[in-house]
Amino acid sequence: MDRRELAQFLRSRRERIAPADVGLPAGPRRRTPGLRREEVAQLAYISTEYYTRLEQARGPHPSREVLAGLTRALRLDDAERDHLHTLAGMPAAPPPGPPREVRRSLLDLLRRLPQAAAIVTSATLEVIAWNDLAAALMIDFSAVPRRERNLVWRAFLGPHLFGVSDLDAFRGHAALKLRAAAARYPGDPEVADLVAGLLAGSPEFAALWNAHDVTAGPAMVKTFDHPQVGPVTVNCDQLDITDRDQNVVIYTAEPGSPAEATLRLLSVIGTQRMDVPR
Repeated sequence: MDRRELAQFLRSRRERIAPADVGLPAGPRRRTPGLRREEVAQLAYISTEYYTRLEQARGPHPSREVLAGLTRALRLDDAERDHLHTLAGMPAAPPPGPPREVRRSLLDLLRRLPQAAAIVTSATLEVIAWNDLAAALMIDFSAVPRRERNLVWRAFLGPHLFGVSDLDAFRGHAALKLRAAAARYPGDPEVADLVAGLLAGSPEFAALWNAHDVTAGPAMVKTFDHPQVGPVTVNCDQLDITDRDQNVVIYTAEPGSPAEATLRLLSVIGTQRMDVPR
């Protein structure tokens, strides 16, 4: 553990973050560039005293949990995260389960697609990031429990899968995606629990799982049956984020189509309910 270099690195990363970047007010008497030490500690879920000792090159050896908290609080990219682990004498290990942390550039990308509904899914098809139009078209993911954000669970056990037109095809695709994830993360209890719950609760999933198919694919065009605005037909494109084992899924309407006008309407009304007849 290189305490001196670690201290300087932490200080440099802290000073580059504006309070507004993490939703904090600047305040009239702020003298410190960037965040205060106590603010970083709060964001990392550690004590201010502990973080202060790290910046003063006299802190104890941080655990992986502390390093993960500092990575999140200081908004480190992948290279900076690896450097932090190296300075702490604990090289970054591969995640035991599907990564759920979404790269900051991808979150920015979602916000920059105002005319497209876009989500990011993990290896188990859990929706881990989304933009406003995706929430309006599909569901307000922030308002449901984490389990209900998993598209495999919704397809076989949960509430409706947003009225998609290709439900049977999607179920086949979802089963093989989950089988591949289970093979890549054999020691992850969340993946094992998800598979076990689906096998116990859905005979259709069990049949697909036991078929061992590995060649299905999602539809490139699908229709969402929206409860307020009716059917919305969109193109579906996926971008693989290989290093994170994630996918960006983007739904767009044909230019000049009724669906394009409907997406514009959804972008205005958002997730609010419309008490009008269909």
